[in-house]
Amino acid sequence: MTTFVDRVVLHMQAGDGGHGCASIHREKFKPFGGPDGGNGGHGGSVSLVVDPQVTTLLDFHFRPHLKAENGKGGAGSNRDGANGHDLVIKVPNGTVVQTLDGEVLADLVGVGTTFEAARGGRGGRGNASLANARRKAPGFAELGEPGDRLDVVLELKSVADVGLVGFPSAGKSSLIAVISAAKPKIADYPFTTLVPNLGVVRVDNHTFTVADVPGLIPGAATGRGLGLEFLRHVERCAVLVHVVDTATLEPGRDPLADIDAIEAELTQYGGLADRPRLVALNKIDVPDGRDLAEIVRPDLEARGFRVFEVSTATREGLKELMFAMAEVVEQSRQAAPPAEPTRIVIRPKAVDDAGFTIDVEEDGSFTVRGVRPERWVRQTNFDNDEAIGFLADRLARLGVEEKLAKVGAKPGDLVRIGEREFDWQPTLYAGVDFVPGNRGTDVRLEEKSTRASAAERLAARKARRQRPADELEAGGLDADLSDDLDDDDLD
Repeated sequence: MTTFVDRVVLHMQAGDGGHGCASIHREKFKPFGGPDGGNGGHGGSVSLVVDPQVTTLLDFHFRPHLKAENGKGGAGSNRDGANGHDLVIKVPNGTVVQTLDGEVLADLVGVGTTFEAARGGRGGRGNASLANARRKAPGFAELGEPGDRLDVVLELKSVADVGLVGFPSAGKSSLIAVISAAKPKIADYPFTTLVPNLGVVRVDNHTFTVADVPGLIPGAATGRGLGLEFLRHVERCAVLVHVVDTATLEPGRDPLADIDAIEAELTQYGGLADRPRLVALNKIDVPDGRDLAEIVRPDLEARGFRVFEVSTATREGLKELMFAMAEVVEQSRQAAPPAEPTRIVIRPKAVDDAGFTIDVEEDGSFTVRGVRPERWVRQTNFDNDEAIGFLADRLARLGVEEKLAKVGAKPGDLVRIGEREFDWQPTLYAGVDFVPGNRGTDVRLEEKSTRASAAERLAARKARRQRPADELEAGGLDADLSDDLDDDDLD
C-alpha cells in the first residue's frame, strides 16, 4: 500500500479573539476609580509554508482538521489577554491551494514561501480602551471576533525540470534509478509505479531534477488508469522525455503508436504543447529492440524529435541522453524571465469610498456590506443596551443611517448587517449633545414602561395615608357631640 498522497481536503479554523473585560477599579477609600478592563488577545492564524523536508501530503490525509489557538480574554486591572499561537503547516514544494470550487488561492513554489490561509479574529477592546471624554466609564466591552473558517483543497504538483512519460513498463523507473540516486520500485508488471518519483541528476556543472510519472494509457486524461491523478505532476516540467519500450511483445504496440497515444493524452490534458521533447528508445540490449529502434529512428527524427537509443540494463547511450537533458534544461532556464524581488503594493483608499455598500433586496429589505460594519456587529454584545447604543453611534458616524435614508429605507424596514437583522429605527446623530446615562443602559433604547415611577408610587402612598375630607368632617362633628355630652354629665 502506497503512502504517497498528493490531494487532500483541509478544514481550517483560525483562533477566535478573546473578549474584552468590563471592569471598574475599586480600592479602599476609592470605590469608583474608573474603568480598568483589559483587551482580549487576538486569535492565532493558520499559515502554510513550504518545507524541503516534506514530500507528501500524507499527514493531512489522517489529520484534516486544523485549528489555531484562541486568544485569551482581558481582565481587570488593565490586564490584556494573551494572543493565540499561530498554526504553521509545513507543505511540500509545489503545493497548490484551491477552494472547493477549484479557484486557486495560492501556488506555493520555493522553499520558505508562506501563505496565510485563515486569519485569526481580533480581540475585543476592554472598557478602559473604550472610555473617552463623554463616555468616562463604559459599562460594556467588545466581544472577540471569530476567526476565519474555510475548507481548502491542497494539490501537490511536483517541481521537476524533466518529466519521464510513457506506457507502463517502458523503463521509466529503471532509467531514473540509473541516472540518479532515487530508488523506485521496479518490477515486470504494469502499473508498478503508483507514485511519482523524483531524482536529482548531476552532469558536469549542471544539476536538475527528473520526475518519473506513473505509466499513461489511452484515456488517461479522462480518468482511465492512473493518468488523471498524476498528469498534474508534469505541468511544471520544462522538458518531457518519451521513454519507449522497443522490445514489447504486446500486439498493436510499436514506438510510433506509443508516442502518438501519449501525445494525444498530453494534448487533451492541455498546457504542455510548448515543452521541448526528447525520445529515449529503451531496451536496445534486446536484439529485437535494437533492430526496431534503428528502423523507427528516421521517422521520429523526421517529426523533429531528438532520438537517443539507450539501455538501462547496460547503461548504453545514457551519457548522451543526460547531456541532452542538461542542455535543454539550461536553455529553458535561460529563456525564463528573471525572478523579480517581491514588491510591496500600496493600494490607497479611494476618496469617495465610504467603506460599505447597501443593497436593496427583492423582499424590500436592505443589506449593509462592509468590513468595518460587519466586524462591529460581530463584536457587539446585544445583551447590553449601552453596547447597542455604541454600535448605533458608530454606524451613524460612518454614514450608514444617512445612506439608508437616501436609498429609501423607512422606519421599521428590515436591515441586515452580517448575520444580524434589525428593524431600522432612525436615531439622533451620535455626535453632539448626547451624554451617556447609567452604565449598561442607553436612554435612546428605553421603552415606555407601564410601571409607575418611584415618585408616582410615593405620592400614591401618601394619598392612602391621608383621611378623606368627609371622614375628617364627620370625625369633627362626633367629637363636638361627645364634648357636649360630657359637659352635661358634669352638670
